[in-house]
Amino acid sequence: MADSRLFGGKSRGKQNFLICMENLLLQVVSNANLRAAYEQVVKNKGAPGVDGVKTEDLSTYLKTHWVRIRSEILEGTYRPLPVRGVKIPKPNGGQRQLGIPTVVDRLIQQAIHQVLSPLYDPEFSAFSYGFRPNRNAHQALFQALEYINEGRQDIVDLDLKSFFDKVDHDKLMGLLRRKIKDKLFLRLIRRYLQCGMTENGTVSPRSQGTPQGGPLSPLLSNILLNELDKELTKRGHCFVRYADDCSIFLKSKSAAERARASITRYLEVKLLLEVNEEKTNVCRPVNFTLLGHSFVPTYTKGERGKYRLRIAKKSWVRLKEKIKAITRKTLPKTIGERIDELNSLMIGWVQYFKYATGYQKLKDMDAWVRCRLRYCIWKQWKKPGRRYRAFIQLGIEKSWARRFAWSRLGGWRIACSPIMGTTVTEDRLRQRGYIPFLEYYLKVKHAKKKS
Repeated sequence: MADSRLFGGKSRGKQNFLICMENLLLQVVSNANLRAAYEQVVKNKGAPGVDGVKTEDLSTYLKTHWVRIRSEILEGTYRPLPVRGVKIPKPNGGQRQLGIPTVVDRLIQQAIHQVLSPLYDPEFSAFSYGFRPNRNAHQALFQALEYINEGRQDIVDLDLKSFFDKVDHDKLMGLLRRKIKDKLFLRLIRRYLQCGMTENGTVSPRSQGTPQGGPLSPLLSNILLNELDKELTKRGHCFVRYADDCSIFLKSKSAAERARASITRYLEVKLLLEVNEEKTNVCRPVNFTLLGHSFVPTYTKGERGKYRLRIAKKSWVRLKEKIKAITRKTLPKTIGERIDELNSLMIGWVQYFKYATGYQKLKDMDAWVRCRLRYCIWKQWKKPGRRYRAFIQLGIEKSWARRFAWSRLGGWRIACSPIMGTTVTEDRLRQRGYIPFLEYYLKVKHAKKKS
């Protein structure tokens, strides 16, 4: 819980939080709003910004500086520090640019978000699912599946090129001015949009874009793309949008091609966004992926012609890459630590893909994971003498233990061989905390059916 002394005394609860709409800036810096923002920022943790202040140091920093910062915000003189530029690899290649604000600026952005969200969220489309309260990716997938099973099987898969880097500041501020009349509040938002990005010790000014990494960017992107939602609704199109990932579902290829061309013009002319022509295409459900899922026909009696969710190929590839990183034999980690990391990965992954089919692939992958763990154990035994003693302790006859301990076969072949499978058994791995992906997947599926 946030210390009530951080923001200038005790809160008056809702009376303090729900200040008159005429001055949104006062609502941003109200005690209740700031305490809620503080708790959210500390909960999210995250890396420090350019000033090096960490989330665990935020309370101490605010006790010294908050009075000054609050005064500057209300006077309209506060200027955010530059964001720290970080590039992370994209799943399909290339790099995604992130901008990490300081923890103080994350606090202020979160406070702004909490004021803006109740104003704008009721106006957002029912078919927009990204970065909104009480909405998630599963709802977007179910809606897409419903459209497909209704016969809307010609899909416009829209791809916006570097969306978060291309947002036009003037266009976005114009949309905000339609509802918000507080000039100091608008000035603060524009300063957050324009604050520079630090990379390799140099600060680059920014004239467009809302870098991912701050609490405010997702909401601002939804405010802009809500114009696209309204246009699609006006034209009578069925669609699903999750952040900048938008798909339109139609009943014929010709209608889909027309929608693709006209919506591309609308995005480029009206919203000043760039459409990736190479990745934007018209496709059928079997070639369509959404939020890591693909769609395949079901041949169950009574449901022929219908589709179901399946885990996309790229999602399997990304999962294997994460497992390889955890089970890399050169990492200085114990088997217990590796298993704990695998279990943590498994819980999040299965909870996300629990509505998709993947029984056989999970079964095969579990066998591969166990071989990866056995390979790590084999490498930890290091020398033939240690391997020989380990095999003896695990119940192998001396002749066989000697034969494999001094074997010239590679480590991976040994890990996948019967000698390791019958010694470092699944039961012994379970004693160390190992849980197969398939077991947890079936457990989640069973719990879902019961509920």
